[in-house]
Amino acid sequence: MTSTTHSVLFVCVHNAGRSQMAAGFLTALGGDAVEVRSAGSAPADSVNPAAVAAMAEVGIDISDQSPKILTFDTVETSDVVITMGCGDVCPAFPGVDYQDWALADPAGKGVEAVRPIRDEIERRVRALLAQLDIVAAS
Repeated sequence: MTSTTHSVLFVCVHNAGRSQMAAGFLTALGGDAVEVRSAGSAPADSVNPAAVAAMAEVGIDISDQSPKILTFDTVETSDVVITMGCGDVCPAFPGVDYQDWALADPAGKGVEAVRPIRDEIERRVRALLAQLDIVAAS
């Protein structure tokens, strides 16, 4: 990681939908300028198939991802932590920029219901890239 690389951690309870979609967008749009991580306080067994399908529709493959447990080290070594409904479970460390994105939970929903969530996540990821002064890939 270079000094100009930012480390961003997306956190949601199950790390199976919102955080995986956000990580997929940031990886695709941020390139080498950002280290992307995601984790959950109570990770699911697998990524939500509707989230995988919705991301595939926009050309981003998250089918190889798997939910990961949130650790103190992962939070502490991140520059930006984006929470998506993990509440007070996410530990706070000095010097880490915390943002909370209130987003609907795609769990148990079909692709039609996940699309608007996906689109809102993309909008927020693009805004995050602008905030970090990273030019988004097309």
